[in-house]
Amino acid sequence: MPEEALLVYCTVPSQKVGKDIASELVRKKLAACCNIIPGLISIYEWNNNVEEDEELLLLIKTTVEVYPKLEKTISALHPYDVPEIISTKIHSGLESYLKWLNETTKG
Repeated sequence: MPEEALLVYCTVPSQKVGKDIASELVRKKLAACCNIIPGLISIYEWNNNVEEDEELLLLIKTTVEVYPKLEKTISALHPYDVPEIISTKIHSGLESYLKWLNETTKG
């Protein structure tokens, strides 16, 4: 039975950080694919202040099975004290893509 597929969102401060994290996740077979989307402006509260930063977004395709290792790897590599690492289940998709995703993520 195929593993449940996840889409993980993770913001990063720079392209270098994004590439470093994405490369490590793919190398360790914790992600089948990572997309780096530039041009985000994030507005959030931190230490009782409203902050605004330019960021990039990683869209990470993975499975429920390897998610704990993926989260641990991102946390170890990420420069933020509290990085955004959130996921949503992929309920449907092209069968051959989801099969590839499952075969590729065996971390």
